[in-house]
Amino acid sequence: MKTSRHALTAVPLSVAATLILASAQATAAIQTETLNYEVNGESFTGYMAYDDEAKGKRPGVLVVHEWWGHNEFARNQAEKLAAEGYTAFALDMYGSGKLAEHPEDAQQFMKEATRDMDQVKARFMAAKELLQQHDSVDSSRIAAQGYCFGGAVVLNMARMGVDLDAVVSYHGALGSPVKAEAGQVQPRIHAYTGGADKMVPADQVAGLVKEMHDAGADLTLVTFPGVLHSFTNPGADRFAEEFNMPVGYDEDAATRSWEGTMRLYEEVFRN
Repeated sequence: MKTSRHALTAVPLSVAATLILASAQATAAIQTETLNYEVNGESFTGYMAYDDEAKGKRPGVLVVHEWWGHNEFARNQAEKLAAEGYTAFALDMYGSGKLAEHPEDAQQFMKEATRDMDQVKARFMAAKELLQQHDSVDSSRIAAQGYCFGGAVVLNMARMGVDLDAVVSYHGALGSPVKAEAGQVQPRIHAYTGGADKMVPADQVAGLVKEMHDAGADLTLVTFPGVLHSFTNPGADRFAEEFNMPVGYDEDAATRSWEGTMRLYEEVFRN
């Protein structure tokens, strides 16, 4: 792979990351930290969640947000993972303060963030390094899960050979200009998609199966019949009404995909 034109800044992340907020949640043991960090001179804002009463180091999970940006939904997923015994970092792919309130803004932020894959990978890897450096984390055991835009990001990281134990895509785009090569994909992959998702048509589903089969990757793909895009997000119904978007929350699909993810993590992190 060619050398990235978007290499990380030389400032160590342990120094570049600035603790802004640490607060105990209602469960008392779950702690959260809002962190500022830098990639190539740009500021990003992430959110770490962990159980400070748990003993010993534990696996870490990266959470990649939907196309709206690093919002409350992404942070909530990190807190849910912390309650399950993981340290989770809801990273930021757009930059500090870039949170969309309208689909046009989300589209523009996504376009800027994905203008080339070297930049996407640099931003992901900066967050991965920050998570691995956390005192509670076993740096050798890392997974990543993403939603919508974030689902596509984590799948592309798997395609690009990033060292991860597991990758989970929820209603993410399954097609990509980046193609997995034989022997390149390291993590076990779960992909959850809605059978009525107009943004992820059947040809993308079939294409991912063939691509990962040809690459020798370990893929589990689940399609929920009649389910729309963004089915994990309870706010999807509001987006559908306000912006006439073909999205919708589905409690059953959200629950089953989460349970499948927890089983995956239990298996890959068993030892």
